[in-house]
Amino acid sequence: QVQLVESGGGSVQAGGSLRLSCAASGFPYETGYMGFFRLAPGKEREGVATIGISTEKIYYADSVKGRFTISRDSAKNTLYLQMNSLKPEDTGIYYCAAGQPSAEWLLRTQGYDYWGQGAQVTVNS
Repeated sequence: QVQLVESGGGSVQAGGSLRLSCAASGFPYETGYMGFFRLAPGKEREGVATIGISTEKIYYADSVKGRFTISRDSAKNTLYLQMNSLKPEDTGIYYCAAGQPSAEWLLRTQGYDYWGQGAQVTVNS
């Protein structure tokens, strides 16, 4: 059974930093991608960043490039999202996800089969 458990959310002032973690277990495959998505109030869930499980190729949403960094510790089966220079518009519930998306679905929810429970990130202005 695949389990993805996020931790590290919280509340921070604009310009601050937070780091999310996602502990993974029970993966049925050794390829594919793990990533973070977010659900902001009044918006659809959107891809933030994703990393190839075996390739370590990384893709970011334009809105977070230069501010967020995704990384993966394969020995610990843990995914990280370091978020710097946070803005109020980064507020939302952040979800960890895993799947085998095709190139067009790398930052789209349709490309991912497994999801964590979500972690709230609130950025105050």
